[in-house]
Amino acid sequence: MGRCMKKSDVPEAKEAVFLRRKITLTRAIALAIGTMVGSGIFVSPKGVLQNSGSVGVSLIVWLACGILSLFGALAYADLGTSITKSGGHYIYLLETLGPLPAFLRLWAEFVMIRPANMAVVSLAFGRYLIEPLFAPCHAPALAVKLITATGITLVIVLNCWSVTLTANIQTALTALKMVSIGLIIVPGMIALGNGSYENFQEDFDTSTLTLDKLPLAFYSGMFAYGGWFYVNFVTEEIVNPKRNIPLSIVASLIVVTVCYILTNVSYYAVLTPQEILSSEAVAVSFANKAFKSISSVIPILVALSCFGALNGGIFAASRMLFAAAREGQWPALFSMIHIQRHTPLPALLLMLPLIYLMVSIGDIYGLLNFYSFSRWFFLGLATLGLMVHRYRHPELPRPFKVPLVFPLVFTIACFFIVGTSLYSDPVNTSIGCAVTLSGLPVYYLVVQKTRIPGCCTSKFNSMMAKLQILMKVALQEVQTY
Repeated sequence: MGRCMKKSDVPEAKEAVFLRRKITLTRAIALAIGTMVGSGIFVSPKGVLQNSGSVGVSLIVWLACGILSLFGALAYADLGTSITKSGGHYIYLLETLGPLPAFLRLWAEFVMIRPANMAVVSLAFGRYLIEPLFAPCHAPALAVKLITATGITLVIVLNCWSVTLTANIQTALTALKMVSIGLIIVPGMIALGNGSYENFQEDFDTSTLTLDKLPLAFYSGMFAYGGWFYVNFVTEEIVNPKRNIPLSIVASLIVVTVCYILTNVSYYAVLTPQEILSSEAVAVSFANKAFKSISSVIPILVALSCFGALNGGIFAASRMLFAAAREGQWPALFSMIHIQRHTPLPALLLMLPLIYLMVSIGDIYGLLNFYSFSRWFFLGLATLGLMVHRYRHPELPRPFKVPLVFPLVFTIACFFIVGTSLYSDPVNTSIGCAVTLSGLPVYYLVVQKTRIPGCCTSKFNSMMAKLQILMKVALQEVQTY
């Protein structure tokens, strides 16, 4: 991509340009929990109930999804302690299965998955933040989009400004999420203590359960647990990663699994299954029935929960782009770091236009159906890559070595989910597959061997150099892996 300027003649090592290790164990746990617990558990957990057919089976599905996610997380802890680069899925695919699957994951992530995902989370933030001001009417769509755009901009600015500030905000918002979940769990447990068992009397009635719907229940549950892998995106910024990556991943998943099960039990203690299935915002329905005095606070708590998920997602995803640029599969500008703030400024700013575009479209929930194919397919490939890597490089040190049964079970589950989505929603899955494969010509024409005319390349390099000066960024000067 041409010659890149460096920050030279650095008088002291502390002024060198690199990403500092500022993510402690507490911050890593907050990042994982904060990105897993978004709006789903508060707004619409009915997908599992609807497709499982009964209260008891739905609770088993929630537990099974937590255990299955833990299997995947243990495999990622193995990968994160043996492959010490940041970048998560991308870097693991690159190191285990090669450059092509890694690039296709990167392409799908930044063309479709990340903008759509962040836009949906941020729209939920805007909607639940402003909705109380217009109650009992719905908030105008334009007002929601303006609040949403403001929230996205604020998150990007925070991430560009300071890693420490961003991590501290994430920790505070995660603590607030735990308080929010506690506001649901405690009244539910009190209701159970007072004898509210009516909704559990036929909890294992399987008369409405069909085998073709059960995989969809697992899909809904696994989607709610998504986010445990974000710690692996920031490996190079974690203090003592060989210890803290496994601890943070396992601890966060155990906490979230317990909270999800208790939250669902609380919902069932107060609301009937019919009320849950007919509600678009289960937490609000729960609050209206359990304690009307603070029911108006719930939408604000949901909005802040979404803000935390948005903050954590953008913080982690920018590191994937940073890692890809450093590996030569993306323009070098995006592997640069602000010389004063020590943040990956270009990688963060690149995500903003596409998220704005998705928000402006507004009705983008359908895009998340495309997301299922790429998400589960590449997660399965990454854990498959772990098994391949183990076979090819048995001599490599592995500080946290898990039995191969964990990645094997998780890989089979991921490919099963992909196969199920092809059966249950062939149109959206095919479109998601097509978007992913659209990266093939980009890879062969630009990445593997540049076939762009020299005049275009020189203009592109000139533009990148000007942007580098404008943003005050430079290449990393200290190797952190």
